[in-house]
Amino acid sequence: MVRTPLTPEERERGERLGKLLREARGGRSMTDVAANAGISAETLRKIETGRAPTPAFFTVAAIAHALGLSMDELAVRCVLAGVGPVV
Repeated sequence: MVRTPLTPEERERGERLGKLLREARGGRSMTDVAANAGISAETLRKIETGRAPTPAFFTVAAIAHALGLSMDELAVRCVLAGVGPVV
């Protein structure tokens, strides 16, 4: 299966998500947060750095839960930090 290239907007949204998760993690170690979310530290690293700009919904939900964020809060913060409406 060939994956469609991401648009610049999708890349930017992934970078915003990563930044928000990184900020929410604060002083907690990446390893601890990843373990609490049930994912690898490398997966979390890729999401936080924007190298995985379209992570799976349940992966984001697990990270948000581990960080004490609601999905609603995370979505609103991603949109407010961006330049356009949610589609």
